[in-house]
Amino acid sequence: MQDEGNLVRRATQGDQQAFAHLYEAHFDRIYRYVSFKIGDKVEAEDMTQQVFVNALHSISSFKWQGKPFTAWLFRIAHNQVVDYLRRKTKKPVTLLNESLLGSDSNPQMVAELNLDIERLSQATQRLTEAQREVISLRFAGGLSIIEVAKIMGKSQGAIKALQHSAIVALRKTLLVRDNEKVETVS
Repeated sequence: MQDEGNLVRRATQGDQQAFAHLYEAHFDRIYRYVSFKIGDKVEAEDMTQQVFVNALHSISSFKWQGKPFTAWLFRIAHNQVVDYLRRKTKKPVTLLNESLLGSDSNPQMVAELNLDIERLSQATQRLTEAQREVISLRFAGGLSIIEVAKIMGKSQGAIKALQHSAIVALRKTLLVRDNEKVETVS
């Protein structure tokens, strides 16, 4: 694969093949991020496509500003998600990703996985917006601490602290719910 900087330079000059390589290299990460944020697989596919349409229309004005190209793509994706969530009046719901399941999946295991995903989704709603964004970028987007710091305009230490506090808060929320279930069963 060619150097990303070279691909971006060529894409900014109108090279469609270079943009196609960038699309292929980054589509999955952007899709996972969008899907995690909105919880709807079909809508996430459409939104991810729109992110790249917007990027294609704006690529000629892209300027290196000390941030990776992926930061620019994730900023476009973030703006798409924000616009989408503003239009939605109901709370986002995380749908079970069928790719996690095989064709021979145990129905009980599928139900338990679905409950776990729902519990995690509800727990993430209790996080601050910054914590949710860090969790989304780090784990759904698969970005490094350095990349997240550049995208969010924060120091690496601040991102590490946000990630740590988010994980601690998620653990507490999930443990409290587990304990409440045990008490109601007793």
